[in-house]
Amino acid sequence: MSNPVLVHTYRGDLVETRHRGAVAVCDPAGRIVESWGDIDALVYPRSAVKALQALPLVESGAADHFNLSQAELALACSSHSGEVVHTDSVSQWLQRIGLDGDHLECGAHMPYHKDTADGMLREQRNPCRIHNNCSGKHSGMLTTSQYLGETLQGYIDREHPAQQRWFDSLGQMAGVDLRAQPWSRDGCGIPVIAMPLRSIATAFARFAVPDDLAQPRAEAVDRLAAAIAANPYMVAGSERLCTKIMELTGRRVMVKTGADGVYTAALPQLRLGIALKIDDGLGEAAQVALLETLIRIGALHEDELEALTHNSRMPITNTIGIVTGHRQASCSW
Repeated sequence: MSNPVLVHTYRGDLVETRHRGAVAVCDPAGRIVESWGDIDALVYPRSAVKALQALPLVESGAADHFNLSQAELALACSSHSGEVVHTDSVSQWLQRIGLDGDHLECGAHMPYHKDTADGMLREQRNPCRIHNNCSGKHSGMLTTSQYLGETLQGYIDREHPAQQRWFDSLGQMAGVDLRAQPWSRDGCGIPVIAMPLRSIATAFARFAVPDDLAQPRAEAVDRLAAAIAANPYMVAGSERLCTKIMELTGRRVMVKTGADGVYTAALPQLRLGIALKIDDGLGEAAQVALLETLIRIGALHEDELEALTHNSRMPITNTIGIVTGHRQASCSW
């Protein structure tokens, strides 16, 4: 059975493209509160689970040992845009723990932030590893390994303790044995492990409501959630949906994007977690689907919805700036 069409792309008044996908909304016990599509099919959550991958950074004692700031903890959970505030923060963090950008094994790419990338091109500067959108996550993994006295070279390998630790933390939160799941490499080089949307949503419900977690885990969750809410700009950047939503809602709605059409959310007041995947991987369609899900479960206030109108009914322009259509949620949910 095909997943339902969650989002339509219009050109003029005609639906040009239909974006199918699936959404799971679960409580901390793993009960399904709402769902659309096949939420038991395996998907790669990509960067949408970074907050859970950062748990060992706090639980190990590394964050306290190196006196990490809230902004640095938020960076550990980020897919940042490579703006100066992001790259300077990563550089200063690594320098403080006795490392530098050459220790990162995530590779280099141009910043996602257009003005920053354009400035580098004008100045004929090449990107380095700190510009990688995952450099904060990698810095967190290096920090924990540095604290524990582990070999740093090859920390992205599946068998390295830096990866094994988050297999345990994410797997425990999701109720899944990650070592038994299909896996590959993510864009930044670390392992990415396939999971059902149902399990991912459950993990984020437990992140939203850590009441039943052991004290060290609950304290780590609370600390990361507070850091993210206080520093949404560090988690993403200028004009990014994750930043926009969390600037508007604070700790009430934590959201995180992942490549190829994935989003997650943790909703403490509603005691829910969300995980969604757009089948064709279009990130803009995933944004629309996330907002529609938040609307349907009553997670956003009227003024917040108004501020996010551009993202829920997303205009599409051509190369000369003329609006040619838009994306919006379908009515077939």
